[in-house]
Amino acid sequence: MEMNSKAIRKAFLDFFISKQHTIVDSAPMVVKNDPTLMFTNAGMNQFKDIFLGNQPAKSVRIADTQKCLRVSGKHNDLEEVGHDTYHHTMFEMLGNWSFGDYFKQEAIDWAWEFLHDQMGIPAERMYATVFEGSKDDNLALDEEAKSLWLKHLPAERVLHGNKKDNFWEMGDTGPCGPCSEIHVDLRDDADRAKIPGSQLVNKDNPLVIEIWNLVFIQFNRKADGSLEELPAKHVDTGMGFERLCMVLQGKKSNYDTDVFQTIIAEIARLSGKKYGENEKESIAMRVIADHLRAISFAIADGQLPSNNKAGYVIRRILRRAVRYGYTFLGFREPFMCNLVDELKNNMGDAFPELKAQQVLIEKVIHEEEESFLRTLETGIRLLEDEMTQAKSAGETEVSGKNAFELYDTFGFPLDLTELILRENGLTVNRAEFDAEMEKQKNRSRNAAAQETGDWVELKKIDEVEFLGYATLEANVHITRYRKVKQKDKEFYQLVFDRTPFYGESGGQVGDTGFIEAHGVKTSILDTLKENNLTVHIAKDLPADPSATFRAVVNHHKRTLTANNHTATHLLDQALREILGTHVEQKGSLVNANHLRFDFSHFQKVSKEELEKIQNRVNELIRQNYAQEEKNHIPFAEAQAMGAIALFGEKYDDTVRVIKFGDSIELCGGTHVPATGQIGQFIITSESAISAGIRRIEAITADRAEEFISKNLEELYEARVLFNNTKDLKKSVEDLMAENARLQKQLEAYEKQAAAGVKDELKKKVQTVNGINVIAEKVALDSAQSVKDLAFQLKGEIENLFLVLGAEIDGKPSLSIMISDSLVKEKGLNAGQIIREAAKEMKGGGGGQPFYATAGGKDLNGIQAAIDKARSFAD
Repeated sequence: MEMNSKAIRKAFLDFFISKQHTIVDSAPMVVKNDPTLMFTNAGMNQFKDIFLGNQPAKSVRIADTQKCLRVSGKHNDLEEVGHDTYHHTMFEMLGNWSFGDYFKQEAIDWAWEFLHDQMGIPAERMYATVFEGSKDDNLALDEEAKSLWLKHLPAERVLHGNKKDNFWEMGDTGPCGPCSEIHVDLRDDADRAKIPGSQLVNKDNPLVIEIWNLVFIQFNRKADGSLEELPAKHVDTGMGFERLCMVLQGKKSNYDTDVFQTIIAEIARLSGKKYGENEKESIAMRVIADHLRAISFAIADGQLPSNNKAGYVIRRILRRAVRYGYTFLGFREPFMCNLVDELKNNMGDAFPELKAQQVLIEKVIHEEEESFLRTLETGIRLLEDEMTQAKSAGETEVSGKNAFELYDTFGFPLDLTELILRENGLTVNRAEFDAEMEKQKNRSRNAAAQETGDWVELKKIDEVEFLGYATLEANVHITRYRKVKQKDKEFYQLVFDRTPFYGESGGQVGDTGFIEAHGVKTSILDTLKENNLTVHIAKDLPADPSATFRAVVNHHKRTLTANNHTATHLLDQALREILGTHVEQKGSLVNANHLRFDFSHFQKVSKEELEKIQNRVNELIRQNYAQEEKNHIPFAEAQAMGAIALFGEKYDDTVRVIKFGDSIELCGGTHVPATGQIGQFIITSESAISAGIRRIEAITADRAEEFISKNLEELYEARVLFNNTKDLKKSVEDLMAENARLQKQLEAYEKQAAAGVKDELKKKVQTVNGINVIAEKVALDSAQSVKDLAFQLKGEIENLFLVLGAEIDGKPSLSIMISDSLVKEKGLNAGQIIREAAKEMKGGGGGQPFYATAGGKDLNGIQAAIDKARSFAD
């Protein structure tokens, strides 16, 4: 009987339980506190600190299934997804690890036992590769691994692999070692008889695939490129769950397994198409099924689509899926949000975050789909115009500048533009696109690349002892340091054996202060958490790094930060009480100046609700609840206490619980000894940041007092301006009413003036090759008046090519309006024309093919700009 995916996953974990492995939960797919990584892209990521020696292993044998995402960098499978049988964005990685316990013999024997003896994969279909050695690294063939495989496989199916395929490295430096891959030949017997599978291993054959990689971490790569033996050797294995399901279910595509077929069936039902009948439609279904998983898991782990970093990666994936549905399956309304329930049914047992976050996932996806669908049709039409023009001119490449405009104005990621072009036999001018992107980056670049030196280790420690909950001063020793260059500045990263400095995490900023030895102070500019180390950023390296230092935290800043952090806990409680228990924290920022709290809620918080929330937080502050702290208690016990945990966070087996009255949360941050210290709490703003996610910003303590004082002063000054009126509100309302009346009068005068201008312009129409051309400078005072005039003329004159120049607020302005018929039949494009014409007045602009505007710096260039634009009608 064929095993379904749920049974296969369970069989793997049960097998390694029988081998005395501890089963751990998947880490979040979205990575935090690691500047080198946005997403978990391999099963080993959550154990990186153990490999680096920054953290001891809690168990020497571990197994799990890890959700991973690969869409950028060297692990970029995006283009193959849906087109081939086995590439994915989000995928599961089954793995087992040994941290200094067993090594090659057990790893290889157990892999064979699981795949062949337990799962029944025929031996004659299996191949193993071993590292052939490297002259550059002075490494010989991995004879040990080879001899172990020869116990299970004949010599012709134990293959030698090169450094690229059979030597694994974490990065340019760090732990590394040889690996042994297991490949399975899924071809029919007739094909296997023609060509032996040994000739197709690692040759990108879709039916001769790697399913399991056994990595033997035994070296450390130093900064100079040399290798040194590690004192403790580790095993790190990773097996593609989707590929394993394909093998065990007798399929020739991952997408034909039950991992994807239930979702594909739902896509087919919603679209009215049948999977497998049309290749382009089937590809679209596979892409959507794959991308749905990546998007949903990312949102469940706290990463919302956005225009920055990890958020932009998720938005790219989502928009790519929406476009496939739009073009090939006929979807014109949001549809992916309706697939989340089926995904939850399929994977929700293994990953309960899908069930817990289902409503939020659906809401976010729906809004993202709706937003992109509004611009998708226009963007595709513009791209089709570009393709038509390119093909008419006999070109195979479209403008990179126009591709950038699609990206910048219509939200088309470059890979989406390239995908559409590729489907039509065209490419984009990448050099032009990259040049435009670089210009934009240069305009907004806020940090240069960072150059980091090697760690200089002074003292070996297992972990840094944090003292900052109890004290803000302590004697410390530097255990390691390294130099960092950023832009034109140099600074140092220091790690202490113990520290009162809080490293930025959980939304709370890092501490500042100084360390002192021999009467010399060294400023600590910031404190960060990186790879489970507390890293102190210092302007200089102390003259004697081996000295004993007095570490002193900036007391005032820490106190204000603690005020705001505790206030977020009280705010969380108030939100749940007043808005409902569906409220969940989705992010926060806590520093000395203010607090920011993001939470799930599906409508705007009303003025009345905000007032209740603010009043409730201040009431909790006045209750002066003392802090109750419980350290190192089991996670399950904390949950039983009612402690609130955050989705997307990876918690240790034991946790810290902070309690203020009825507020109970898992938290590693610093807090006030009692809530009364916070003083006053004032909400300064409430806004939406994404579908179903609201944001409240607030201030406390000193900042709240300053806010109240400033507002009272402004009220006093306003009363003085209104002659100390007793009813300030009515006086302001009367002034606004008078302003509105005068504004209407002004608009009436402007309309009257525009009507006169319109009549004059209609008398100046010139007909050129069937085009009615008007190109004039007009005396109008606002951009809106010019726009209204242009649209009126478009409605009254057929085949219109209109160019209007004006001086508005002392600056040159240019507007171009072109009838739809001319855009379609003659290929005229107002947006392209105006970019060229605006150069005459030292300006720039853009817009749509039928209407575009531009501004400039040179008033004397208006007429030249008008003439340049008009020349396009000839």
